[in-house]
Amino acid sequence: MGGFFGITSTRDCMTDVFFGTDYHSHLGTRRGGMAAYDPQIGLQRTIHSIENAPFRTKFENIFREMKGTSVIGCISDSDPQPMLIRSNLGTYAICTVGIINNSKQLIDQYLSFSGGHFDAMTGGKVNSTELIAALIDQKSSFEEGIVFAQKQIEGTANVMILTEDGSIIAARDRLGRLPVSIGKREDGYAVSFEEFAYEKLGFTFEKELGPGEVVLMRPDSIRRLVAPGKKKRICAFLWSYYGYPTSSYEGVNVEVMRYRNGRIMAQNDAEQNPDMHIDYVGGVPDSGTPHAIGYANESGTPFARAFIK
Repeated sequence: MGGFFGITSTRDCMTDVFFGTDYHSHLGTRRGGMAAYDPQIGLQRTIHSIENAPFRTKFENIFREMKGTSVIGCISDSDPQPMLIRSNLGTYAICTVGIINNSKQLIDQYLSFSGGHFDAMTGGKVNSTELIAALIDQKSSFEEGIVFAQKQIEGTANVMILTEDGSIIAARDRLGRLPVSIGKREDGYAVSFEEFAYEKLGFTFEKELGPGEVVLMRPDSIRRLVAPGKKKRICAFLWSYYGYPTSSYEGVNVEVMRYRNGRIMAQNDAEQNPDMHIDYVGGVPDSGTPHAIGYANESGTPFARAFIK
């Protein structure tokens, strides 16, 4: 899994994106990265491993290294990103969230007709974000390229792009499995995997992108590039496990959903095993605790907090 966060603003927003990205740390433990656009400097990018230290520690000196009025950041459980790409569409930074199940097929297909190459990582693996960028670059515009890439991909790909003029393009995966939320503040717009990340920074909810929807954001405007599709297959595991308790997906809070799940489990047990005796119910922190509380409230079984040494 992973998460991303970005702001396009009339003022320097490095600090806000630093905190907004850090709020997604529960979604990934391997790589963190930030890219920024400044009118005088242009595009900048840095990536750090967060396997042995948290995002906030690794990026605490970022304000000496980078500045920008449009900034994106990501937490990744897989590949290093954002990537800086120079192509027929210009120079841009890109980060993604999702999974590509047919990456080998797409790589072989791309190499066979393009004659190009990919930067190979350990074991010959290709960075998934670079693969998505290569697919996008097959077309003459970002919106056409994103639609093309998402049609080729078997899996899920949320995409965020920071262009060389400071605009941010955000796209939700074709079937809306993972969320993309937009927030608004007097100085610009924020895009986030989880809306609570920008609400903590003074943004108010503007909209949630629909399946396959693509938008272009500037500090003073947000414009739809691709209309949302009609089919949606939201990932239920977001509520059950990945989501932070203060997060909401599709308008439903994560913690509330976990209480509901616990109640449903208790109801099922009561129907299928009416003579079953339970002394106490407890859940493994973090996501298991509200499940257990919901179970206890529904069944009348005492809740006992689990202690783990």
